[in-house]
Amino acid sequence: MVNSDTLGCFHCGEPVPENSHFSVEFDGDSKPMCCPGCEAVAETIIKSGLSSYYHHRTEPAQKADQLVPEALQSLDLYDLEEIQNDFVALNKDLQEVMVSIDGITCAACAWLIEKQLRVIPGLTFINVNTTLHRAIIRWDPNQLKLSDILKAIATVGYRAHPFQADDQEKQYREQVKSYMKRIGLAGIATMQVMMFAVALYADLFTGMEDQFRQYFRWVSLIMATPVLLYSAQPFYFNALRNIRNGTLGMDIPVSIALLGAYIASTYATIMGTGEVFFESISMFTFFLLIGRMLELRARRKASESGNNLAKLMPKMAWLKEGDELKHVPAKLLQVEQVVLVKPGETIPADGIIIAGKSTVEESMLTGEHIPVLKQVEAAVYAGTINLESPLTIQVKETGQSTLIADIIRLQDLAQAEKPRIQVIADLVSRYFVGALLIVSAVTYTSWMFIAPEHAFWITLSVLVATCPCALGLATPTALTCATASLNRLGVLIRKNHVLETLAKADHFIFDKTGTLTQGKFSVVNTYLYGELSQEQVLGLASALEHHSEHPIGRAFHPFKQNNIQVDSVTNLPGEGLTGYYQGKLLRLGNPVFCQQANPIDSQLLVIMLTIDAELVAIFELDDALRNDAQACLTQFHQANVQTTMLTGDGSYQAQSVADKLNIKQVISGVTPAQKLATVQNFQQQGSVTLMVGDGINDAPVLSQAHVSVAIGSGTDVAKNSADVILLGDSLNKLAQARNLAIKTRTIIRENLGLSLGYNLLILPLAATGHVPPYIAALGMSLSSVVVVSNSLRLLKK
Repeated sequence: MVNSDTLGCFHCGEPVPENSHFSVEFDGDSKPMCCPGCEAVAETIIKSGLSSYYHHRTEPAQKADQLVPEALQSLDLYDLEEIQNDFVALNKDLQEVMVSIDGITCAACAWLIEKQLRVIPGLTFINVNTTLHRAIIRWDPNQLKLSDILKAIATVGYRAHPFQADDQEKQYREQVKSYMKRIGLAGIATMQVMMFAVALYADLFTGMEDQFRQYFRWVSLIMATPVLLYSAQPFYFNALRNIRNGTLGMDIPVSIALLGAYIASTYATIMGTGEVFFESISMFTFFLLIGRMLELRARRKASESGNNLAKLMPKMAWLKEGDELKHVPAKLLQVEQVVLVKPGETIPADGIIIAGKSTVEESMLTGEHIPVLKQVEAAVYAGTINLESPLTIQVKETGQSTLIADIIRLQDLAQAEKPRIQVIADLVSRYFVGALLIVSAVTYTSWMFIAPEHAFWITLSVLVATCPCALGLATPTALTCATASLNRLGVLIRKNHVLETLAKADHFIFDKTGTLTQGKFSVVNTYLYGELSQEQVLGLASALEHHSEHPIGRAFHPFKQNNIQVDSVTNLPGEGLTGYYQGKLLRLGNPVFCQQANPIDSQLLVIMLTIDAELVAIFELDDALRNDAQACLTQFHQANVQTTMLTGDGSYQAQSVADKLNIKQVISGVTPAQKLATVQNFQQQGSVTLMVGDGINDAPVLSQAHVSVAIGSGTDVAKNSADVILLGDSLNKLAQARNLAIKTRTIIRENLGLSLGYNLLILPLAATGHVPPYIAALGMSLSSVVVVSNSLRLLKK
């Protein structure tokens, strides 16, 4: 890290002229600056919440260009590598970032941003989450810079910045404060204006001179004007943005109603004739702002799961350099460094324990609240808590490469991919706004012939009452809440179609080893058929199995012998391994692979070892059932879900496991290609399939299934092929995920029914003059609140 204090200017390092009065406050100290340009840039960096740049940088910055506007400088700062380390991740050859976007109010806003940015060369993916007001963006760094993307978002009227939990909390508080001011003003004005309006409507001023009646109208105008100009500002800005970019947003009819009512009422007041609607303007704004405020709180509650994960990362860590301990920022840790984690402290990075033994609380990642015993060579993860004894850990992953960062990224990627039902709902809500404007025009024209004096306020009621805010919120709020609940259970979904498809899945297919069983094999018996000793055959088997990631291989790892070297090892997934020892061909695998008859009658897993086609040893391996496998399968059977075991294990153990779990259909001894063909056959028969696996040989079939699930203890290849990842080793989470998916489907249908039902009910009532404007405003706000509150039921444990 550069020490700016010894280099002159805190920002660029150039000499500071004598009598310079330019400076910036940083970490409680006044730092000298060489010029107003550097001062402006440094203040922008610190005020933008990017002060960590000055902690991380290794070289001073270039001298600031005073001619560059401050707003553009602020965005250009995000291109600095030291700053990007906090929020930009690598996705193959692309860069990926999650950004927060201010100003989103409905699905039309998300559609507009996506439409405008997808044409930018180098930008390969963007998807906007209307519930969380966030977007996932991927781009080619050779063609595009992050600042260019943020500027492109700014050109369509929105402000975007990389998502960071602390900044998000600050923005939320600022939004709440702004809403409270606007609501307070609208509420006070509504109470005052309503006193005059009720009296006028009830003819309480009968006999009073017209000049006094007119006086009360002028007072109402004065009280309603701040509401229109200040409290209702967000609606106008959003409407103008939509109009400028050629989209139909939900705030367009709202703004038309407010401005139309105000202009007509002001004209009537000035001219001394006609109706006034100042109370409707104030009350409508008041109720709508309350609705938006409640939506804001609901969105925050729905996003708390991801935010809380981000906050688990500690700020500081104890770095060990020989016998010396240094208290350093956790963000500065590098791979292969060694850290000490004391009891009660949070682990600052993913790593391997090299000294110590303790229990670790991992519930925030896996959803399982029982502490896990960790000792030397065990993996530990950033954000988990060391409970009992000091641990010395060698850092293996930091920053955006840690497991907790992967979980947050997977969560937001799942929410970014819109399922079919949400795409349809967004499309309907956009067209609904256009239809609403047409219906309003027809209503106004019709009432001008029927009763001109009522045409305006009836049209106002139609515009207000039928605004499709609830329809736009129906699906995304439910999906966001469901995803948050799944994360809390330790279930990660990588694709958002999962909740929709999982609820429809009627055929669950399970691998055996490491899925229904614990995958912790042990060699219980060894039978010798040649001149080699038990130690030698186990050593040969271990040398072969060190080239395999399958759980069976780990059973032989304890028998490794350094004096036994096997060459040209080939791993054939689902069958076995071959290799050469002293020029002789070794085969290790099932009897069919080894081309041998099984001379023993065993209920366990049988593995054979041959040398030049001659049987030299048979190993019997045992693998216990997962503790919750029986309960999980029982739930599926009670729900009339068809279950099948699909395993490469051709031994008697496959049928034994199936009998214990009451699985009627067992397909054993199959290769990965045969597994793939079997699932394809089920799908051709009309089944909606779900495949659960954990190993390399499951990757092709996981990709084929309608929904694929990987056990958290499985290999990275399986996880990369799966739609769902179960953190930890609890199979029962799958049953909980299915129940939640069904509940989510029900709540989405309820939300759509409530929002569409409300609009279909209120439209004819409003168009026929049976709904006053203030009732229309209340109804529209309440419909949105009801939909959001219904979705929040998914967050309950």
